[in-house]
Amino acid sequence: MPSIPPGSRQRCSLCLVEIEAIGSGHDVVHFSMGAPGTRAKLWARVCQYLRSPEQCGQCLNQDASLRGTVTSNDYYAEAPVLELGSPPQVNPLG
Repeated sequence: MPSIPPGSRQRCSLCLVEIEAIGSGHDVVHFSMGAPGTRAKLWARVCQYLRSPEQCGQCLNQDASLRGTVTSNDYYAEAPVLELGSPPQVNPLG
């Protein structure tokens, strides 16, 4: 998939994010929820899971040279461990 012309946006037909080309070689990804991110973050969270050639052909984020390096901060964080305490004890004899 070719790069997006500077100053324009394209919407991915698969995940529906918008990628905005800002002209400095770094694109801004507008997710449906949350703060804007990078192509690397989009890859870490969504695009890497595409399986079929048809899906990959529709994805706007398959070119590794456009997305840059994916870092550990680009992936979803692990869910926090919740300390709920021990469950109440039930006396089966009443």
